Amino acid sequence: MVDRYSKLSYRRLFAKLHSTEFIFEIPMDGNRAEDGVELRYRFGREQNYPDAMVASLLDDTSCSILEMMIALSIRCEEHIMDNPDIGNRTGQWFWNMIVNLGLGSMDDEKFDRGYVEFVLNRLLDRQYERNGKGGLFTVSNCRRDMRSVDIWYQMCWYLDEIV
Repeated sequence: MVDRYSKLSYRRLFAKLHSTEFIFEIPMDGNRAEDGVELRYRFGREQNYPDAMVASLLDDTSCSILEMMIALSIRCEEHIMDNPDIGNRTGQWFWNMIVNLGLGSMDDEKFDRGYVEFVLNRLLDRQYERNGKGGLFTVSNCRRDMRSVDIWYQMCWYLDEIV
């Protein structure tokens, strides 16, 4: 079977996600930003870079949307959904967020900067639908307005619904 996605590049989308600061209004979402910054240190340790070097190069920059999403995907897999029988699904959790945002079709050939900026502003301003549609996670029968709940709870409710 030929993987129709193997030749697609999302470099432009990922560059935009990386260049866009993760700004949050709900205080608990600060944990997601901290996880994103900690991801830099995790990478540094895996590459045998001293923490001081990582700090000197990267600590003065805020967390990007890309860092937050990757860190959230890792935390989802390692702390909630880990299942050795299934394997590592970190990429699946990340890609689910990309698709839920409506960015799954934004490969380099179809990249639309205006649309991507609209989607990212909708996320940051919490202008998605009550059930989370247009945000990172959609929950069909959510009793709470997803726009007023921190991202961690949104993810947990989403996982409850799909498992």
